[in-house]
Amino acid sequence: MRIEQFKNEYLSHYSYAISSEDQIVVIDPARDPKHYYDYAREENATIVAVIETHPHADFVSSHLEIHETTGAKIYSHSLSGVAYPQVPFDEGDEFKFGRLKLKCLHTPGHSPDSISVVLEYKGADVAVFTGDTLFIGDCGRPDLRTNAGNMEAERAELARQMYHTLRDKLMVLGDDVLVYPAHGAGSLCGKALSSVSLGSIGNEKLTNWSLQPQSEADFVRELTTDLPFIPKYFSYDVQLNCKGAPGLEKAFSKVIRLDRPTAAELNPDLIVVDARAAEVFKKGFLPNAINLMPGTKFETWLGSIIDPGQRFYLSAATYKEVNKLIARTASIGYESFIEAAFISVVGTEVMPEMPLDAFIKAPESFTVVDLRNTVEGPPIFKNALRIPLGELSAHIQDIPLDKPVVVHCAGGYRSAVGSSILAAAIDDNTPVYDLGEAVKELSS
Repeated sequence: MRIEQFKNEYLSHYSYAISSEDQIVVIDPARDPKHYYDYAREENATIVAVIETHPHADFVSSHLEIHETTGAKIYSHSLSGVAYPQVPFDEGDEFKFGRLKLKCLHTPGHSPDSISVVLEYKGADVAVFTGDTLFIGDCGRPDLRTNAGNMEAERAELARQMYHTLRDKLMVLGDDVLVYPAHGAGSLCGKALSSVSLGSIGNEKLTNWSLQPQSEADFVRELTTDLPFIPKYFSYDVQLNCKGAPGLEKAFSKVIRLDRPTAAELNPDLIVVDARAAEVFKKGFLPNAINLMPGTKFETWLGSIIDPGQRFYLSAATYKEVNKLIARTASIGYESFIEAAFISVVGTEVMPEMPLDAFIKAPESFTVVDLRNTVEGPPIFKNALRIPLGELSAHIQDIPLDKPVVVHCAGGYRSAVGSSILAAAIDDNTPVYDLGEAVKELSS
């Protein structure tokens, strides 16, 4: 028996391949199935099953592609309402492969159809794959599968279900049972996930806040307070995962590549996502371009700024970077929205240099836009407008334009994005400045 953990660092996602004898089961696979095929070749084994612990909101899974390529069966809960060929895997269901047995626990809370998968070896439970139900140090948030019309009531009900799921389904497992979650620190599927990728039921009982003695009411209150924002792409990914995404290579090949187009050759109504470094971008960019650099949260911010179905251009400094970003875009299912991809063009638009000395002396002479989320702390500058980056495009009309605008976040990444969004959207008579990394010194 062998358990292999795979990590997508950009989405803080963990997937798994369990091998026994000449058979492999994959749990919660990422969009690119190559890792699992390579692993199967190394093990001289065949992928016989894929298990989806729930329809994921934050990434696109390759379960359908693996099924179509290898013939592996796809197991998921019958409540998922999926369109792909499904083998229902509900409470009490189990199947054997090699010398192992996998058993289903229905563990609602993060979503109504969430399951956890218990691995039994030689008659004893040795591990549990908890999906987005139980993380190391945290549990899954309850608001990613609720309908907007009754979101508060539905997330409270899911939070109550999570309370009982943790206590009645997972805490009753043996203390030595290993915990393999689907996400780690940096994921928006919880509030305070640990960077540790593996735990045990016993250790989580000691250290995880969600497993501590507390009333249901206190648990629900804590779980539903100060939840992270929800990127626009999350609901789209749930639907895509229920349907099953197309094969990655086929989808990748459909993206049109252009050879250094001029502004006149592009659709002026479409956003250009320009991934060059901020200091390079500011010196010359195309109209309607936004500066979204390829940091660890590129996917999150792309899927927060661009609506599902909205066409956009994708550009970067080199062909290698362009191809890498297409692949990262595909991990959230947005590759089909790319109008075309190309090496970034030096355009005629420029961002003015931040007048830092003048701002320090008289910050009241500027309209300050704070892009941080409300849970990130109090205002840094007096009278600043708090508009989280994911909500900026919808609130541009709320920003007064009678003074120069200064945009800041906590470290400079989001302000590069936000200042470029504002520069493209508002009148040229109002300068827009990016405070950038200078915020770190001014806030210390």
